[in-house]
Amino acid sequence: MTAPTRTAEQSDNSDRDYRTPESLPRPSGRLTKEDLDPLVKDAGEGNPAAIHNLLQMIEPVVVRYCRARMGGRDLSYLSADDVAQEVCLAVLKALPDYQDRGGSFLYLVHAIAANKVADAYRAVARDRSEPVPELPERPLVAGNEPESHALHLDLGARLGRLLASLPRVQQEILTLRIAVGFSAQETAEALGISAGNVRVTQHRALTRLRGMIHDEEF
Repeated sequence: MTAPTRTAEQSDNSDRDYRTPESLPRPSGRLTKEDLDPLVKDAGEGNPAAIHNLLQMIEPVVVRYCRARMGGRDLSYLSADDVAQEVCLAVLKALPDYQDRGGSFLYLVHAIAANKVADAYRAVARDRSEPVPELPERPLVAGNEPESHALHLDLGARLGRLLASLPRVQQEILTLRIAVGFSAQETAEALGISAGNVRVTQHRALTRLRGMIHDEEF
């Protein structure tokens, strides 16, 4: 992905330290506010190394989020990875105007990702009557056994249907905590709530899922 070019005003700042990605301070591995803030500030001011590092940090997270929300489906010729690329481009576009008002940059990333996924679903709803030229090829699981592949698809569809019946905030918390791998603190920063609220809501969501699975089995 190509980083945006600097403006003339930014290019004239010859005294600015445009460090290489290797020389930039490495975060702790978690996308917390204290890790992200200095990098986001430098990236917003046009530091190409900071932009590169920021993209390296958020792109895997965005891809996992889009894949989890879209369930591996191609929506109106857009795959989850296509949508993730759109999210990253939108984040880069928003960088110069981003202002830290005490929240986390993760909140902006999550908001953009959620909107892009919603846009993809709206697009497929509009194009539902248009024929698809061919089904996308997908690798089979468990040694290319058709039975295992069918079971995998059935379980995925079943879980997706159950998740879709949960309140939106529960869906988002389970997606970020389980599929994306965020900590409770990172999830809290992405959603603008407390870490305690994340833990309580996650527990309630999992309890409700277990209840729905039990009801379906009996």
